Amino acid sequence: MKLTENFQLTYCTNVHPGSDWATTFQTLEEYVPVIKKQVTGTSDFGLGLRLSNKASEELGTAKRLQEFKKWLDDNGVYVFTMNGFPYGNFHNERVKDDVHTPDWTTKERLEYTKRLFDQLLVLLPEGMNGGISTSPISYKYWHKGEAATKLAFEKGTEHLLQVILHLQGLEEKTGVYMHLDLEPEPDGLLENSDEVLSYFKEYLIPMGVSFLMDELEISEREAKALIHRYITVCYDICHFSLAFEEPEDTFAKFRNAGIQIGKIQVSAALKIISNKENNNPVWEALSQFDEPVYLHQVTEFKDGKVTTYSDLPEVLKVKNPFEELRAHFHVPIFLEQFGELYSTQDHILKVIEFIRQNPVSEHLEIETYTWDVLPQALKRDLTESVVRELNWFKDKFD
Repeated sequence: MKLTENFQLTYCTNVHPGSDWATTFQTLEEYVPVIKKQVTGTSDFGLGLRLSNKASEELGTAKRLQEFKKWLDDNGVYVFTMNGFPYGNFHNERVKDDVHTPDWTTKERLEYTKRLFDQLLVLLPEGMNGGISTSPISYKYWHKGEAATKLAFEKGTEHLLQVILHLQGLEEKTGVYMHLDLEPEPDGLLENSDEVLSYFKEYLIPMGVSFLMDELEISEREAKALIHRYITVCYDICHFSLAFEEPEDTFAKFRNAGIQIGKIQVSAALKIISNKENNNPVWEALSQFDEPVYLHQVTEFKDGKVTTYSDLPEVLKVKNPFEELRAHFHVPIFLEQFGELYSTQDHILKVIEFIRQNPVSEHLEIETYTWDVLPQALKRDLTESVVRELNWFKDKFD
């Protein structure tokens, strides 16, 4: 939905099951018109669409896609952003590190992403730019040693450069601007702002300039401009809070490096604060979030650096003394505290305060995909929960 002149606000439909197109469309039919009615009434409602590879293949780029576009138009709904990070099924089975499969070293990831852009091109309203968020190249633990990591970055970059060519060609042909939004997260090859800056400097810019100058017969300056135009960052608030980065500092780093923010994903992480005297109730509360579907990396800022633990069980097993931990579990953004635990809602409020004066991205997408696996005490009706998050954000933004 149009939040202001500068911002589009939506929620990401990865909260709904969508292993194939039939399931995806069924959940969209069930939930989206009801949510729209409660949030925007008769006004148009923007959507953050998530399509698995199978759903995307089945939707195609011809008749079925046009039928979906008509359904959107008939219901006053439009798509301006997509989540292209999870490739396969994202609900009701183990996901964990497989969320990165296939990664950017593979042609499968490249073809999936190009197809999503072809579909987004059809779904986008006239005059609006579109973006797709994606994996931070790969999962760190899959690449052992410096040589393997370097190879993953190089292969991933080769495929990202093919996306740039694809997007440049589409824009030249249609006038529609779309961008690919890299989404750093704990234990991804890109985890934080410094790693993003290093990646642009060491791989994307040098490899991209050489490739694009040859391929398009353009100057170095023009090649750099294309890279920064089409490869942007998805600023997931939960993920950057896990990196213990302050929003204003991170946005300044990206601005100074010429890196654009394609999308801001509005999300909150778990914040675990020691009560000093007796942490048993804290550990017990945290154990309720240990579930088998998603990765829940835990971070700690200690001795001037961030330490990342690969998943919640690693921390719960040893229960070392701590002052503050943060866990990669997207909790409802409208909750600041729940029992012994807290959220990083304060980072959302800081981002809101910043972007009011500095609209670094037009696209705002609430992404709390964990409703199915939340502890029982936090579970609510899904429609009610999505509506509450959207309205909470609108109220805080006003």
